[in-house]
Amino acid sequence: MAETLELLGSAAFWSAVLRIATPLILGTLGVLLCERAGVLNLGIEGIMVAGAFVGWLTVYQGAGLWTGVAAAALAGAAFGLLHGVLTVQLALSQHVSGLGITLLATSVASYAYRVSFPEVERPPTVATFEPLQGLPIPVLGEQTALTVLALLAVPAIAYVLYRTPVGLAVRMVGENPAAAEGQGLSVARVRIGAVVAGSALMGVAGAFLTLAAFNAFYFNMVNGRGWVCVALVVFASWRPGKALLGALLFAFFDALQLRLQQAGGGVFGVELPYQVYLMLPYAMAIVALVVMARRAAYPQALMKPYRKGER
Repeated sequence: MAETLELLGSAAFWSAVLRIATPLILGTLGVLLCERAGVLNLGIEGIMVAGAFVGWLTVYQGAGLWTGVAAAALAGAAFGLLHGVLTVQLALSQHVSGLGITLLATSVASYAYRVSFPEVERPPTVATFEPLQGLPIPVLGEQTALTVLALLAVPAIAYVLYRTPVGLAVRMVGENPAAAEGQGLSVARVRIGAVVAGSALMGVAGAFLTLAAFNAFYFNMVNGRGWVCVALVVFASWRPGKALLGALLFAFFDALQLRLQQAGGGVFGVELPYQVYLMLPYAMAIVALVVMARRAAYPQALMKPYRKGER
């Protein structure tokens, strides 16, 4: 028990929590933007894979780290544009399109990797973002610039959504697209724009894995984080502040299970099979999701196609 309490009080543990939470924060904000506009984007898993690969490959080819991040964002935006055209312009199933985007983006990244490195047994490595030094908060001093970017993105997106005309337009097309059209807004343009912006954030979330958390691209490195982001949006009731809280909560249990496995001794001195540790963050995410989903006020036009002139 003393070891567990000591673990929870260490700065290294909370640094790990923030590091694990970073791609979840970016991905959850991306999903939130899409769904606030009324579009479900299940392509996030594949978009994160594509962002991870494109960002890493760009840096490997000699570009700077921020250029790699920008390339990952552009890759995510491209897949988001495709998803937007399919679901908004053509009014196809958002579920089917999203899953198709995931399969397409994952397959493209896999094929491009095999073509680029046909005879490499181990993935080449790149120089990654260095931890920031000299910050007054010790936990932040162990993080990279991408983590700070993710934290700053939360109030920035909240401000845009609730304090600007652009945010009002996004929320309006997600709640009542007919009313938005009556105000002279193009529902299709606003929705596609939100999906493109949200998908760009998903691409950056993937780039964090290869340019900050690790230094190479591995298959299956996203490892279900995209699906977790989709669940966290429901947990957050489509609010950026709660999305940050949800990402930190999941990362807390993920970091806890990793430390408990390494330390041994179980939880408060009780020995448990390692499978219990592995399922801990997901089990807690399901519990939190069930509790919060009952009171969640989802966008009323979410997953509902809209054609101009229809009522």
